[in-house]
Formats: sequence, structure tokens, C-alpha cells
Amino acid sequence: MRILIVNTAERTGGAAIAANRLLHALNHNGVEATMLVRDRKTDSPSVTSIEPSWRLRANFLWERGVIWLANGLSKRNLFQVDIANAGTDITRMEVFRQADIIHLHWVNQGFLSLSDLERIMASGKPVVMTMHDQWYFTGICHYSGDCDKYQSQCCHCPMLTRGGIGTDLARRVFDRKRAIYSGKALAFVGCSRWIADLARKSPLTQGHLVTNVPNAIDTDVFTPMDQATARERHGLPADKRLLLFGAQRITDERKGFRYLEEACEHLMHSHPDLASEMGVVVLGGDAQAVKSALPLPVYTVGYLNNEAEIAQLYNAVDLFVTPSLQDNLPNTIVEAMACGTPCVGFNVGGIPEMISHERDGYVARYKDSNDFAHGIAWCLDDNRLATLRQQARAAALATYAEPIAARNYQQVYSALLP
Repeated sequence: MRILIVNTAERTGGAAIAANRLLHALNHNGVEATMLVRDRKTDSPSVTSIEPSWRLRANFLWERGVIWLANGLSKRNLFQVDIANAGTDITRMEVFRQADIIHLHWVNQGFLSLSDLERIMASGKPVVMTMHDQWYFTGICHYSGDCDKYQSQCCHCPMLTRGGIGTDLARRVFDRKRAIYSGKALAFVGCSRWIADLARKSPLTQGHLVTNVPNAIDTDVFTPMDQATARERHGLPADKRLLLFGAQRITDERKGFRYLEEACEHLMHSHPDLASEMGVVVLGGDAQAVKSALPLPVYTVGYLNNEAEIAQLYNAVDLFVTPSLQDNLPNTIVEAMACGTPCVGFNVGGIPEMISHERDGYVARYKDSNDFAHGIAWCLDDNRLATLRQQARAAALATYAEPIAARNYQQVYSALLP
């Protein structure tokens, strides 16, 4: 069984990281897998890329331009939707021809167009779509928020200022996807039960296998280690209770930074003794931009690419906090738990599937910064923190270890093969 994993990027972004980890999980567990990307970052022999050309940049700009025009020349939500009107035909590539199954991950922003998806489906090869967001079963949005139009027929997308007036992009793309998927050997796989359940409500998934498989992680890399040593390596203070907050783009409203800000304010008033001992480590892009917003000492790390360094950082802190307002199965929670670092997050998306409330972390009421603050204080209690660490590590081993993910995906692949 030869699997071709397809993703826009090799290492940039949560979907790329998850797809790359699955590549290694499959190859380490008896399945021959190769990864095809547009944006290659390493010289790994298991990864290949399409030929660089000016057309790749043109595809990206053309798609953004059409969205910008349809949106009344507004940049609002410019990167929250994709119409897949330009891309690259990968069916002519040797790696495609050799594959038994095509495993699509996140293929947007000018990598694969709807026409390219149609060619892939028409090849007769079974196709697996891992849903890192909702795009595969909506019209054009990655996350639908409060909109449920995708459950019947996407149209006049609220993500667009003009609602698609004159050319209803959402309806056109939704109808095109329906035609592309119809009658094909196709499986939709959610990283979480939450997104798989949403997918089942869409007409686009009807008649196809819909299931969920959590992301894989190398639990030998992301593993508990000495905290004092980890803090020294990252230049972090030894005498603080440290929280870690991170995101690819911290200022993204969906990541909920303002709720962390409010939670820290609550801690200053409700737990002043604890707050006086605390600090916040900020990981990711735009970290400096939020440094002055928090009432606690802030230590910025920037963006880390080396997994060993990232694992050290999780071990350097006492708690990972994720006030995200809509998320699927965040790699950050998987990574933290594998390192034995408890997590606090909101009761939204796939997060409550990952954090067992008051067992290995704390699940706060949605958008309730006061309860989020209570969860931080609850987890940092000296009488329970060590137990939470043990439980977090045990949960990660039971759910996200590479052999488990590989075995689960083998079952999906086998279900599609004749």
C-alpha cells in the first residue's frame, strides 16, 4: 500500500506539521508513504515538491484578487476563505501515478484548484481528505463560526462584505464540490470528533465515509524532561510559575488572546499571591506586539522550528493555556500533553476531547475569562500539579502515539480499497 500525502506546505502551519508527523508515523509502522508539497523546507527523501515557477505566485495572487473584488475591495476575511480557482495538476507526476491512495490534507492558497481536485477524483484512485478545518465540506470558508448554511446550501457568504453579490462564490464552489465528490471512493477524516460531526451535517459528505483520527506525535521527542534545565536553555526565570501561550499568528482574533489578558487581570485580583509569582511565555509570530498587553511579566520566544527546542519549552513551563475561540485539534495541546504539561482551554471545538476536565487539565466555560483564570489557579495548586502532569502524559501516549495514528489510518485506507 503506497500513500501519497498532499499538503500545501511541508512544515509551515498546523496542518503541515500534522501531515508531516503522519508521514513519519506511517513509514515507521509498515506503510510506504511519500509527501507532495508546494512549499518545501527540507531535503527529506520522503518529501517531494512541484517545480517552482512564477505560476505558483500568480495562482495565489489571482485567487486573493478575485476574493478581494467580490468582497467590495475589502481585505476583511481575505484569508478566511478559499475559492480554489487556480492550482497545479499533480496527476501527471510520477509520485501520483505510483500511489495507491491519495491523502489530501490542507491544499489551499493556490496549490490545488477545484479542477485539480476533479482530476484527482477522476483518476480512479481512492482519496482521503483529512479535515484540518471545515473547507472540504463548506463552500469557501475554513471556519463557519455561527453560520450553518453549509448544512444545506452555502450562498451569500457572510465572510464576504458584499455577500457574493453578482457572483455568488460560495454557492458556485459548493455546487462544484458536490459534483466533484459525487460517486467517488472518498473518505472524510476529522482530526477531532467535533469536526467529523460537523462534516456529517453537510450535503457534500453524504454517501461517503466520515470518521475521525487524532493527529500523531513522536512521543520520544515530545517527552517529559527536567524543568530547571529546560528553563536555563531558554533563558527563563527559575523562580516563576510560568504559563505558555502560543500560536502561528498570536494577533489572530480566533486565538482569543484578549481572553488570556482578561484572565490574567482576574488572577491579579482574585489570587494576588499566586499572580505575584507568575509569568507568561509567548511563543509565535507577533509575540512582541502583545508583550505590553498583559499585567504579568512576559517572556517572548518568537517562532521555533526545531521540535526538540519546542519540547524543551513545554517542559520549561508549568501550564499551557489556549483561549482559542474555534479550533479543531490543536497540535499545541498534543505537544504539551506529550511533555506532561497540563493545559487550560475553552469548551469549544475539539478541545474538550483533548483535555479531560480536572483530570489532566481544565476546560473552562466558553469565552468566560473568569472561569479560565480559575482553571489556571486550580491547575497550579501544588497539591495536584504533579498528578496532572502524569495524567497528561498518559493521555497523550494512549491517544496520539505514532503507532496508534498509523493503525487507525490503515483502517481508513483499507476501507476504500477494492
